[in-house]
Amino acid sequence: MKKSTSVLIAAWSCLSAGLLYADVTLPAFFSQHMVLQKDAKVPFWGKASPGENVKVTLNEQVQSATADATGKWKVVLDLSKSASGPFEMKVEGNNVINIPDVVVGEVWIASGQSNMEWILKNTKDAESEIASSVNPMLRHFLVTKTAPTQPADDVKGQWVTASPETTGRFTAVGYYFGKKLQGELKVPVGIINTSWGGTPSEAWTSLKTTEATPVLKELYDKTQAQMKAFPDLKKTYHDGLVAWFKDTGREDRMTSDIASYNGATVEPNKGWIEVPKAEVLKGSSKTGVVWYRKEINFVTKPKSITLSTVFSGGLESVYLNGKLVHQAKLGDLTDINQARKTNLNLTGAAIEGINVLAFRMYQPIGAVRMSDPELNVNGTAMPFEGIWKKKPEMELFAPSADKVATLPKPVVYTTGPRGATLLFNGMIHPLLPYAMRGAIWYQGEANSGRAYDYRVAFPAMITDWREHWGRGEFPFYFCQLANYMSKSTEPKDSNWAELREAQSMTLKLANTGQAVLIDIGEANDIHPRNKKDVGERLARIALAKDYGKAVVYSGPVYSGVKFENGKAIVSFKHTEGGLVANPVPDTQVLNSSKNLLAPLVRNSPTSQLEGFAICGEDKNWVWADAKIEGETVLVWSSTVATPVAVRYGWASNPTCNLYNGSELPASPFRTDNYPEITRSSK
Repeated sequence: MKKSTSVLIAAWSCLSAGLLYADVTLPAFFSQHMVLQKDAKVPFWGKASPGENVKVTLNEQVQSATADATGKWKVVLDLSKSASGPFEMKVEGNNVINIPDVVVGEVWIASGQSNMEWILKNTKDAESEIASSVNPMLRHFLVTKTAPTQPADDVKGQWVTASPETTGRFTAVGYYFGKKLQGELKVPVGIINTSWGGTPSEAWTSLKTTEATPVLKELYDKTQAQMKAFPDLKKTYHDGLVAWFKDTGREDRMTSDIASYNGATVEPNKGWIEVPKAEVLKGSSKTGVVWYRKEINFVTKPKSITLSTVFSGGLESVYLNGKLVHQAKLGDLTDINQARKTNLNLTGAAIEGINVLAFRMYQPIGAVRMSDPELNVNGTAMPFEGIWKKKPEMELFAPSADKVATLPKPVVYTTGPRGATLLFNGMIHPLLPYAMRGAIWYQGEANSGRAYDYRVAFPAMITDWREHWGRGEFPFYFCQLANYMSKSTEPKDSNWAELREAQSMTLKLANTGQAVLIDIGEANDIHPRNKKDVGERLARIALAKDYGKAVVYSGPVYSGVKFENGKAIVSFKHTEGGLVANPVPDTQVLNSSKNLLAPLVRNSPTSQLEGFAICGEDKNWVWADAKIEGETVLVWSSTVATPVAVRYGWASNPTCNLYNGSELPASPFRTDNYPEITRSSK
């Protein structure tokens, strides 16, 4: 008799045959609430005992396979005519796995760095959006971050349906993209979110393509050299810190009366003061050891509870109800002042009733501070509001300048998730060959210093994914970098402009599309809080190109220029609804999360269009006047008698206002091919 189980870790011995028989197991993404692509070829796979027969049933479709010598098996489902569901799926082998609430619809991979990773909770109008986000046909799978040196077979994560309890943790771009598709198509939409902040495209590219691409091979070789040298460098740094702490009298001398700090109760008149959360986030300007305590009341014992926070540096210890649940170790650090995010599972230590969470913050040099502390209780975010308690344990006086000069230098280690091939290994390879419609991508910031090489690296990554997925030239739609940093008072070169150009050049690949974001950025924040326009602009591309909807999906794109009578006549494609000069605002956004604005000083105050620059043979760029004439833009300057080149939006944070009639911004461009400032950057 087969046994039914939801726990996939079991094995038993068949003594007569001398073989090991294991239960059928599935990758994490083949699980409750999953979305399967409506397609004729939908792979479904797992592991079992070698030679074991496995049967997969979905609705009225039944497919069987036999596990190979390594225990791997795969079936291919035809879901091209399937209803949406939901269905209960059954997988039968030595055991039986029942997967409830399976739907068939449209699956998209959402990947990139922090702007794709950015969660809905931290975006513009998040509160109202989350409150109205009940949508069981919009689903999200978050791939847990990992960066192994070898290709992995599985990921960690789970599917969740959209609701006010879950959507705050969705990728915001993916959420708005999926919501738009789901609303237009009326079918289930699944977003597989595999993203990691601060990572370059080469981290998401396979070893095969990396070794075959000289630009990427050079980076990979550097990664390997760093990884080889890293253990010795880290040990040297650790030993140097220990010696420096001893020399300067800054060793951690933990109190012998720790219960008076982390115990169930503390005496309020013995040095403890009450502080608001803002004071905790501000931290202490004095070095040494500071404790923070927070009481949390659980009506019932939590089924699951995790803590997420960012520590500013130093060495922290975390206690729950007096039990040590986390302790940073000096030997693990490469920089004593490095900020790092910590995620802790507190489920086993939590109790019903009053719980006491205590943080011991030891910082031998610099301020004592943490930021963004948050609990997640039974799948719901629980911010730490209200009153905290604070008490210093030990104060250290600032070392002399001479002593500071002898502090060991941090280990410069740029691999980790940034290392070539590592994120492909851990966060793309395990997904192969999950059936999906296409991919959306928001990345490029981490490559901006090497923008010229991105011309090769980015299309190489896209081609690499397509080859590995085996689904042909599937749609791949990406975001152009938003405007960021201070505005330029004079036209000049920009690595961000060159990165945007490299992104635009990638449109030469089949089935690609670009969402231009030159109008949603913030000068002082690399993470624009407006993710709704981002997701919806990407969705426009998909609706038009993949789903046959009559939707304008692109703003004006440069198509040619000619020079006549001291003026440039620039032509465009994607001018649906005509070219439009949107009003130039009086202010610019510095940081929307802090409500910071600043006056916007126009470069061409009397011009209909902002953002154009022009030059003659001397390559001396000046701001230009520009106006719309039909389907073209006329560009000129009284100081350039014979212009030879034009640029538009060519800055890290340009002021520009050219749109089409569908309110989509024109993509930045240049008509020249003058040498790039990042051409030799490695």
